[in-house]
Amino acid sequence: MTSSTSNITTPPPAEEVWMDTYLKLFPHWQSLSLSHQSTIPISISRVNQFDAARLDIEMSAMLKEQLVKVFSLMKPGMLFQYEPELDAFLEFLIWRFSIWVDKPTPGNALMNLRYRDERATETRAKVRTGLEGPGLTVTQKLWYCIATVGGQYIWARLQSFSAFRRWGDSEQRPLARRAWILIQRIEGLFKAASFGNLLLFLYTGRYRNLIERALRARLVYGSPNMNRAVSFEYMNRQLVWNEFSEMLLLLLPLLNSSTFKNLRRRFSKDKSSSSTEDDTTCPICQATPTISFLALPCQHRYCYYCLRTRCSAAASFRCSRCSEPVIAMQRHGGVVDHKIPS
Repeated sequence: MTSSTSNITTPPPAEEVWMDTYLKLFPHWQSLSLSHQSTIPISISRVNQFDAARLDIEMSAMLKEQLVKVFSLMKPGMLFQYEPELDAFLEFLIWRFSIWVDKPTPGNALMNLRYRDERATETRAKVRTGLEGPGLTVTQKLWYCIATVGGQYIWARLQSFSAFRRWGDSEQRPLARRAWILIQRIEGLFKAASFGNLLLFLYTGRYRNLIERALRARLVYGSPNMNRAVSFEYMNRQLVWNEFSEMLLLLLPLLNSSTFKNLRRRFSKDKSSSSTEDDTTCPICQATPTISFLALPCQHRYCYYCLRTRCSAAASFRCSRCSEPVIAMQRHGGVVDHKIPS
C-alpha cells in the first residue's frame, strides 16, 4: 500500500502552470501586438498637404522678390538671363535649411507636417498614434535635392535653350528637330504621370508628387496635438482675393473706355450734350490733334496715332463720337490714307 502511494506523483501547483504558459505565449503575443500596432491606419488632410506646397511656393516667391530688389540698379534684363539659376539657388537654400537638417519646410511647418520614410518597416518605438517613424535618410535627402533643385533647373535651361535655338522649326537640322520632338514627348509623359499621381493622391492621400512617390517620402503630422497654424478666416479671405484679382486680370484687357463711353451716351437722357462736344479735340486722348485725320464715313477728327492704333487693334472699330463703324481714315484736307480691311 505504501509502495503504490509513493509511485503516484503530485501535480504541480496551478500558479506554476499559468506562469509556464505565460512565458511560452508572451513572445508570440508581443510580436502579434507589435505587428498590429505598426499598421495603424492614419489619414492626413489632403488640403493641408496642398496648402503646404502652395505656401512653399509663396515663400520662394517672396525671397525672389527681395533678391531682385538687390539687383534693381543693375543693367535691365541682366537678371532675366540668370532667372533659372536664381530659382535653383533659392530652392537649394530652402532645402539646405529645412529637409537636410531634418526640419520641415516653411509650408510644412505651418501645416504641422513632416516627411517620414515609409520604407522603414521595423518599429523603433511604441506606436501610439500611427504618426511615429523615422525621417528621411541621407540618400533620400540628396535625391530629393537632385530631383527638385537640379532637375527643375536642367529642364528650365533645356527648354529655354531649345526655344532660343528654334529647334521646333521645320527648317532646322533633323537632329535638332528630333531633339525637340523628344523634349515634347518627355514633357507630355511627365504631365500624364503627374495627373495619374494626382488621382492616386486624391484617392489615398499619399504622395503629392512623383518625387515623393519615388522616394517613398510621405507627409505625416509632426505633432498629433498641434492645431492648424493658419486660420480658415485668413485662408478664405486670401482665396476670395486671389480669385477676384484673377477675374480682373482676365477682364481688364477686354475693356475699352470708348466702348463704355458710347454705351453710356446711348442711354443718356441728355441727348443734346453730344452736339455740344468740341469737335476740334481727339475723342480718344482729349487733346488737340497735331496731325489731324478723319474717320470715314462720319468724318470726325482724330489724332493720327490714336485712330491708327485703334483701327489696327480692332477691325470693327466704331467712332467714339457717333458709334458708326470706321471703314477708312483720311488726312484732314487730303485723300484717303488707309482703308480698314473688312
